[in-house]
Amino acid sequence: MKSVILTFWLSIMFLSGCYSSLQINLSKERLVPCPDSPNCVSSLSVNPRHSIDPFPVSSSGRESLVLLNDIVRAMNGSEILWTSERAFAAIFTTRLGFVDDVQFLLDEKARVIHIRSASRVGYWDLGVNRKRMEAIRREYLSRIDTRGQNPTPQQQ
Repeated sequence: MKSVILTFWLSIMFLSGCYSSLQINLSKERLVPCPDSPNCVSSLSVNPRHSIDPFPVSSSGRESLVLLNDIVRAMNGSEILWTSERAFAAIFTTRLGFVDDVQFLLDEKARVIHIRSASRVGYWDLGVNRKRMEAIRREYLSRIDTRGQNPTPQQQ
């Protein structure tokens, strides 16, 4: 019994023991760089461990951001923190109470939306942030016309 309790507490410490005192400063003008820990992905990172592809813009950057905002808002555990003309930020809270910060930033010149997703606490996230962003990508791509036409409305 003591070993089960010890294992439980060591697991909790492992997942949350590297708590970052980093202030959560999600900018409306840029993406915050990923920390050294592997619990973050960013389309602006040059580190292969953190790197992830940005999302393509469909017909317009603004329409693409609105569509992504709708997709994120509909996901379990999500909360939109703020929205601007070029960006929006959200948090995802897991069933265990862990919070991940997510950010989308429009780059009109490159015709992409840069993305960042990072855990607030812990060191490893078991790939959760990457998996979530790839799930958002799949839904987003399924709802836009690949020829650059307007996003398709969600099927009811």
